[in-house]
Amino acid sequence: MTSVKKHRDFTTGPIFFPILAFTVPIILSGVLQIFYNMADQMVVGQFSGDPNALAAVGSTGSMTALLANFALGISAGAGVVVAQCFGGGKKEGLSHAVHTSMALSLLCGLVFGMLGFFLSRPMLVWMGTQPAVLDTAVMYIKIYFLGFPATMVYNFGGTILRSIGNSRLPLYILALAGIVNVGLNLVFVIVFDMSVLGVALATAIAQYLSAGAVTVALMRAKGDYRFFIGKMRIHRSVLGGILRIGVPSGIQGCCFALANVIITTAVNSLPATTLPSGQVITDAVTGRTISSSLEAFVYVAMHAFLQATLTFVGQNYGAGKADRTRKSLFSALFWVVCVGLGSGLIILLFFRPLCTMYIDTSLPGVELVLARARESGSVVLSTYFLCGVMEVLSGYLRGRGCSLIPMISSLFGACVFRILWIRFLFPLPALHNLSGVALSWTASWILVSALHLLTIFYVSRKEKKRALSL
Repeated sequence: MTSVKKHRDFTTGPIFFPILAFTVPIILSGVLQIFYNMADQMVVGQFSGDPNALAAVGSTGSMTALLANFALGISAGAGVVVAQCFGGGKKEGLSHAVHTSMALSLLCGLVFGMLGFFLSRPMLVWMGTQPAVLDTAVMYIKIYFLGFPATMVYNFGGTILRSIGNSRLPLYILALAGIVNVGLNLVFVIVFDMSVLGVALATAIAQYLSAGAVTVALMRAKGDYRFFIGKMRIHRSVLGGILRIGVPSGIQGCCFALANVIITTAVNSLPATTLPSGQVITDAVTGRTISSSLEAFVYVAMHAFLQATLTFVGQNYGAGKADRTRKSLFSALFWVVCVGLGSGLIILLFFRPLCTMYIDTSLPGVELVLARARESGSVVLSTYFLCGVMEVLSGYLRGRGCSLIPMISSLFGACVFRILWIRFLFPLPALHNLSGVALSWTASWILVSALHLLTIFYVSRKEKKRALSL
């Protein structure tokens, strides 16, 4: 691997097109990262011969996100600190931020990996996972969390690279890991007939490969952000900045994940269908699994604009350039709406053929499953750009170091609101279906975006008053 030399200073020059160019590799990185889970689902759905194997893999998504989102929020805090140090030209602070971030990544990975491993069965039982898939889902999620330390090392390392303007190298690393993951999936499932166990092992191996690659890349970097294993320690001054931004960001991510756990419980409560042959088909769970996998492609694009906003705003805020932080916000909002609308409509246009990649169409009850997938996906995919607006607004606030108020907004607008929706609106006959579940996401995106906008106006007015008083 060649030395890492590329970094970009976004405190000068144009913003409108560079923010899109910077975001595209992040989108592709996200697509490759979710391809791990997508490949798991496609292989077990097509080649395992078990109609419920896909539901076993899909039923674990909300639980893994619950712990992963908190740890990823911490990594976002690390990214903001790195970006601000880089934009402000603070060489020693940048080095300390990198080494603290990498130490923290390993610590988070070990702690949350152990929590996920030992809480897997009680959490899945609490979520109402159907008995037909419970044991298989527990096995899959335990192996996933054994690879969690590697996941965190890669995500923190990738965040560091993106914060100094290099969004391409994380893409190349994931491309390599993705190829390995797909290859091992096919070998373990088709050749060795390992079904869900095989795809879980393949994913864990790919996670460790990507973690090793990003670590080597940072060790070969040319600049103040170069990583030395011997210097890896937690610097208290840097840790405070990371946690001040990262903990609220992590709690914010957990708000969405916890609400989605509640929603998954609601989906699990929808009755399975008994075919004339007597076979029971978990059509709602399987259909939601397929739809959510396709929706994930739009989500990674929306989340990529959050990461881009963090980098652009973080660098310019660290350099004291308020005007460029606002330009970064407006540019990101324009592009995220365009990409969100375009990608959602394209997936809806080819929805059925895309769905059939996940499931053997010769299996009994497949039309029921596809109908449930369309029921959910048509609502979410047509409105996903609203999630992108929410993400960009959140990234703007966090890039400026304001993370507590967005956390509170998300706690109310996502977690509390969605729980109330499932408690009071979902039982209504007109909403007691997958469309009713999907509408809870759309409504919460609108609510949280409105709260973020109010926060931005409040923070801006407060800063103007402070400037006038000086």
